[in-house]
This record gives sequence, structure tokens and C-alpha cells, in this order.
Amino acid sequence: MITIKRLSLALAVTALVAGCSSGVKLDDKPATDGSLTSQGGNTSGSSQSGVSGVDLTGSAAAKAGPQGVSRIVYFDFDSYSVKAEAQPQIEAHAKFIKGNPNAKVQLEGHTDERGGREYNLALGQKRAEAVRRSLGLMGVNDSQMEAVSYGKEKPASEGHSEDAYAQNRRVEISYR
Repeated sequence: MITIKRLSLALAVTALVAGCSSGVKLDDKPATDGSLTSQGGNTSGSSQSGVSGVDLTGSAAAKAGPQGVSRIVYFDFDSYSVKAEAQPQIEAHAKFIKGNPNAKVQLEGHTDERGGREYNLALGQKRAEAVRRSLGLMGVNDSQMEAVSYGKEKPASEGHSEDAYAQNRRVEISYR
């Protein structure tokens, strides 16, 4: 009996670690151009000579995302299938991301409060990965996307009704 419990615990920890892993390199430093800092450290906007500099921090437009397009993809209960009604929304985000090579997007998977913590973390990750796959099939570069799960830890609605649950079953598309 103890062996089965230990095996179950080991499998749960392995699934949790695998579900939360990311290909993002945390030690990478952004490239800088030393010639821009000789203008008084100005890396964007216009310099003293009136010539515009280069924005090395990422375009403000790329961080804003497409205008007039929802950044939330909703899911059915206990499901990680992207609904057909979300396809135009995902296509708009894919078009925007492909048109902005500096754009980075974090796909944040969420669940409602029903179910255990580990189950909801895994379901949130599957939802984020489903949106990531959809964007990838539309030509978005994998290096521009990161899928993460918050499970039930960051609800959009604190209620305990079906409406509140429906608002919490989502993937939020967050531009970085």
C-alpha cells in the first residue's frame, strides 16, 4: 500500500513539473547597441540630433496586441478543446503576432474552482497549450509564445455560480 502511495505521489510530482516547464531561457540578456547609449542613454524616441532612436525594449504596439480583439478564450467545463467560435479571435492574434516579430505572448491557462489543485494546474496547462497549438498552426513562431497554467489560483470571478465558473474557464493572451 505504501509503495502505491509513493508511486502515485512520484507520478503526480512528475506530471506537475512537466506541465509547468517552459523553454524560456532566464539567463538571456537583451542585445544592446552601444552607439545608442552615447546619445545620453536614449534608446527610443528622438535623440539630441533629432534622429529617432531604436526601441530596444520592444514595440509599445507589439505589447498592446491587436485592437478590438478579445484576449480571453473561454472553454467548456472539463475541456481543453478550443471552441469554433474562438477561431476568428485566435486568427486575429496570429496575424498580429506574425506581423510583429518582436511580439511575445504568454498564454495563461485558468480553470474554475471545482477539482483538485494538481488536476486544475494540468487542465489549465492543456488549455494554454491548445491555444498555443492553434496559433502555431496559423504560422506563429514557437519562440514568440509561452504557455503557463495558474489552475484555479487566479479566478476572474469569485462567485460560485455557473456564470462565475464559465468566466474562470479561460486562457488569457498576455503580450509582453
